[in-house]
Amino acid sequence: MPRIAGIDVPGEKVLWVSLTYIFGIGPASGRKICADLGFNPQMRARELSEDQISRLNSHIDENYPVEGQLRQQLVQNVNRLKKIQCYRGIRHIRGLPVRGQRTRTNARTRKGKKKTVAVKRGVKDIH
Repeated sequence: MPRIAGIDVPGEKVLWVSLTYIFGIGPASGRKICADLGFNPQMRARELSEDQISRLNSHIDENYPVEGQLRQQLVQNVNRLKKIQCYRGIRHIRGLPVRGQRTRTNARTRKGKKKTVAVKRGVKDIH
């Protein structure tokens, strides 16, 4: 299991797939990194030499925000939206869907478990 960008990537998988285990690197980025460094994307991650691993680490550090740095960037972006009180920021604050989804039904992931509200009865309903 080679350690790349602070993550133990699986050695038995092909290189570009192993790179996708790093937060911030997807399939397209994994293939692009292999092409940039001249690695065969179909080689197994365990076949990398120490020199290749160091080249891979330095390339990822220079060109891609990954793991902690990327997570911190995402949190800062959301906090900025909350601070300026824009529509998306308010949706984040209230725990509602941010991207225009309906909330009359569905949206249970963001809203949480149902909270049943009692129905108010009028004077006519009592009899």
